Amino acid sequence: MSCIAVVRSGDSAARLELVSNGTELRVWRVRGERDADVPLPAYATVGSAGMDLCAAVSEDLVIGPGERALVPTGFALAIPAGHEGQVRPRSGLALHAGVTVANAPGTIDSDYRGELQVILLNAGRDAFRVRRGDRIAQLVIAAVARAVPKEVSELAELGASARAAGGFGHTGR
Repeated sequence: MSCIAVVRSGDSAARLELVSNGTELRVWRVRGERDADVPLPAYATVGSAGMDLCAAVSEDLVIGPGERALVPTGFALAIPAGHEGQVRPRSGLALHAGVTVANAPGTIDSDYRGELQVILLNAGRDAFRVRRGDRIAQLVIAAVARAVPKEVSELAELGASARAAGGFGHTGR
């Protein structure tokens, strides 16, 4: 099957169908036609794992070095049950400008229906300007497993592993 994303527009919503596996991601423009110029989430190539997210700022937003800002995307979405949205940084922004997603990866639960906003952090040395329509992050839709926690009374009940309790830096460089 192909991995082509097909965008269909309706009166009040736009629908993005992932042809590759039939998973539908319903997308709604929060401000309607006022944000019609801001691209919906879209895969840049047939091999892309994440869809580009674009800024729906009303005017340029400047993020100073060491600062963070909440950047609107202009849409809300319905992630299918059993899935999550992972908001991840764009590698080019991180490399060239030092801009990343502050809580990477940010998790969007399947029952969240508010506007998707991205917390950008400028870890670079220079101010970073976000313009309307700029690609600011990626959205990966992934299946999730729901575990049922079961408390045990002894460490041995967790089972043995080669790593054991080794923590930060334990496996070396």
